[in-house]
Amino acid sequence: MTQVTPLAVGAEETRRVELEVSGMSCGACAARVERKLNKVDGVRASVNYATRIATIDAPGSFDDDELCTVVDAAGYSAQRRVSGPIDPDDDPDLRAAHALFRRMVIALVLFVPLADLSIMFATVPATRISGWQWILTALAAPIVTYCAWPFYRVAVRNLRVGALSMETLISIGIISATGWSLYSMFAAGAEIRDVGVWEAILGSDSIYLEVAAGVTVFVLAGRYFEARARSRAGGALRALAALGARDVAIVLADGTEMRIPVGELKEGQQFVVRPGETVAADGLVISGASAIDMSAMTGESRPVDVDEGDAVISGTTALNGRLIVEAARVGDDTQFAAMLRLVEQAQSAKADIQRLADRIAGVFVPIVIVIALATMITWLVVDGDVDNAVGAGLAVLIIACPCALGLATPTALMVASGRGAQLGIFLKGHQALDASREVDTVVFDKTGTLTNGALDIVSVSVATGHERDDVLRAAATLESASEHAVAKAIAAASDADGGDVTDFVAEPGKGVHGVVGGRQVQVGSPRWVAKGAAVPAGLARARRDAEGAGQTVVYVAIDGAVCGAIAVADTVKSSAAETVTELRRLGMRTLLVTGDNTEAARKVAAEVGIDEVVAEVLPDEKVARIERLRQEGRVVAMVGDGINDAPALVTADLGLAIGRGTDVAIAAADIILVRHDLRSVVEALGLARATRQTIRTNMIWAFGYNVAAIPIAAAGLLNPLIAGAAMAFSSFFVVSNSLRLRRFAAGREWTGNEPADQPRSRESSVSIRL
Repeated sequence: MTQVTPLAVGAEETRRVELEVSGMSCGACAARVERKLNKVDGVRASVNYATRIATIDAPGSFDDDELCTVVDAAGYSAQRRVSGPIDPDDDPDLRAAHALFRRMVIALVLFVPLADLSIMFATVPATRISGWQWILTALAAPIVTYCAWPFYRVAVRNLRVGALSMETLISIGIISATGWSLYSMFAAGAEIRDVGVWEAILGSDSIYLEVAAGVTVFVLAGRYFEARARSRAGGALRALAALGARDVAIVLADGTEMRIPVGELKEGQQFVVRPGETVAADGLVISGASAIDMSAMTGESRPVDVDEGDAVISGTTALNGRLIVEAARVGDDTQFAAMLRLVEQAQSAKADIQRLADRIAGVFVPIVIVIALATMITWLVVDGDVDNAVGAGLAVLIIACPCALGLATPTALMVASGRGAQLGIFLKGHQALDASREVDTVVFDKTGTLTNGALDIVSVSVATGHERDDVLRAAATLESASEHAVAKAIAAASDADGGDVTDFVAEPGKGVHGVVGGRQVQVGSPRWVAKGAAVPAGLARARRDAEGAGQTVVYVAIDGAVCGAIAVADTVKSSAAETVTELRRLGMRTLLVTGDNTEAARKVAAEVGIDEVVAEVLPDEKVARIERLRQEGRVVAMVGDGINDAPALVTADLGLAIGRGTDVAIAAADIILVRHDLRSVVEALGLARATRQTIRTNMIWAFGYNVAAIPIAAAGLLNPLIAGAAMAFSSFFVVSNSLRLRRFAAGREWTGNEPADQPRSRESSVSIRL
C-alpha cells in the first residue's frame, strides 16, 4: 500500500511512499537501489531485500513515477504499492518458487545423466564413442540456456546501467565454464584422460559442462528454497489477514439484513455478528451478548464476555451469542488494520547491522571479479596450467556470491515480527532489536502498567461551604474529557450532568483544567492544584490519611479555591510480581518511577517486589531519571501506558507500551504489548534478544563463509561444482536459521530448539489500542 505521511525536512513538507521493487537478487542490488534513491536531493530511502520494499521519504513535489524512474535507472523496476487490504491468498513468493521449481526440475533431470556420462567417459575409456562431445553438449544446452536464463536476464539489465550483482557472478561463471568446455572439446581437441572416479568428480580435466550445469542446479535449488522460506516467513502476516471478515450483514432501516463486502461498511452502520463469525469493525454493542475470542488480537486464551454497551474490536470472533454492533472505525482505521500495518512496517525495517551488510555487498561483487581474475593470472604465472587457472577462477566467482549477506537480517526480522504478532507482541522496527541486546534496567510506570488502571473512588472530602455532590459532579464532568485512569474513575462515579466542558486542557503529569458550567475547574495532583492556593486543614488531613493507606489523592479547585480531595485506589496486576521476579532472575535492575504519591508507590512496589521507587515526578523528571541511569552506563527499558509516559518511552533505550494505553504512548514506543498480562514484557525482551541472536548467527556465518571460502577457492582446493553447492547451502542455512524463530516459545529462554507454544491461562484483556 502507498503510505503518505507528512514529515518535516527543512522548510518543505515530505511524504512517505512505499514502492515494490522487482529484479533484486542480493543485498548488493538493494544497496544499489538505495544508493541511487538517496542521491536524489531531499530523498531518504531504505530498501529491504527480503521484502522487496523501498520505503522513501520524498519532497511533496516528487510524484511516484519520478521515484520509479530512479529505480529503473538503477537497472531494476518499481511500482507503487497498491492501497487496499492484504489478500491472504496472494503469495508472490510461492508463485516465484513454483516458477523456479520448473526450471530446477528440468536442470536436475538433465544434469544427472550429464554428470554420469562425464564420469563414465573419464573412467572407462572403452565407453568413449564417436561424438561424445555432442552428447554432453546436447544435455548441457537446455540447462545453461533456458534454466539459467533468469540469471542472464538480470545480469544484462544490470550491466546496461553499469551495475554488478550476484547474477553477474553466476552468469560469468556459467558462461565461462560452458565456453571453456566447448573450446576444449571442439577447438582444442581435448580428450578426457583416464583417471579414477574420485579424481573425475573433483578434478576439472578441462571439461566444465557438468560444472556449469551443476552450478545452475544448485543456484536454482537455493533460490527455490529461499522463495519457499520467504513464503513461510510471510505466512504469519497472511494468516493474520485471513482472520479479518470478508463480508458482513448490515442491518437496514426496516430491520432487515443485507450482506455486503466488508470494504463497503461505513461508520455508524449497524452490523450483525453471529456465533462463529468475525467482528468486521471496531464498534459498540447495541444489543445482544456473547463471549468474544480475543486470541487473534491479544494472544489472550480466555474469552471476554460482552453485552450491550461494551466495545468490540475487529478480528475477534463471537463464540456463543448474536450481537448487533454499531461500527465506530472501519477499514484501515480499525485496530485489526493497524496491527497488520505494524507487522508490515516491522518486516520492512532495516537494522544497523543490515545496512553494514548491504554496503559490503554493494562493493563485494566487483572485488570478487578482480580476485577471480587475479587468481587466474597468478595460477598461469606460477603453475602455467590453464586448466587449473580456469578452475580456480571459476570457483572464486561461484562461491563468493553474497546472497547470504542480504538475507541475514531481513528474513529473521520477517519471521520474528510474524511470531510476535501471534504472541501479542509487535516490534515496530529494528530499534527494538538494536536496543534489546544489552538491556539491564527496566523502569515501570505504576498506574495502568503495574496496576490494572481500573480505579475506584474510595472517599470524597470537601471543604466547609461546599457540597460533596456538587464538587464530585464538577470534577467528573471535567474528567470525562480525559483518558487518564484516575480521570475515568472520577468520571464514572457521577452520572449527573455538570454542564458542558469548554477550554479543556490536559497538563501531562499534573492534571486537567477547563470551564464547567461557567466555573473554572481544576483537577490534578495536590502539588499542582495547591500551588499558590490555600489548602483547608481538613483536606490536607484527608490527603495524608489516604496516602498513608496507599491510595491516590487528587485535589479539586473551583474558581481558584481548593475545595475537594478525592481518593482513589487501584489493584496490582496479578502478573506484575511474577514479571518482576523473572526480570530480577535474569539479572535486571527494576525501578518504579511514577507521578503518584510516595506512599501509594511504595505500597505497590512492595507488593510486586521492586526495591527502588521514585515517586511524585513530572514527565520531564521521569526523563531526567532515565537519562541519569543511562549516564551511569545502564541500558534502560521503559514500560508505560499513558500520555505522561511518552517522553520517557522515547528517551529510554527501549520503550515498551501497554497496548491498552494511550495513542501517544504507543506511538512513542519501540514495542507494543497488546495483552493485559505483564509477563509479555519478559516475552518481548526474549523475542527481541532471540531475533538479535539469530541475526548475529546469520551474519557470522555469511561473513565467515565468504572470508574462509574465497582463499580456499583461490588456492585451487575447491572444485567449482562443490563451490556452487556450498554457495547455495550458505543461503539455505541463513534462511533456515531464521525460520527457527517461528518456534519461539513464550515464557521460555531461547535455545533455538523450542517446541510449538503451548496454551496457558492468561488474564483477559478488554480492549487494545494500536
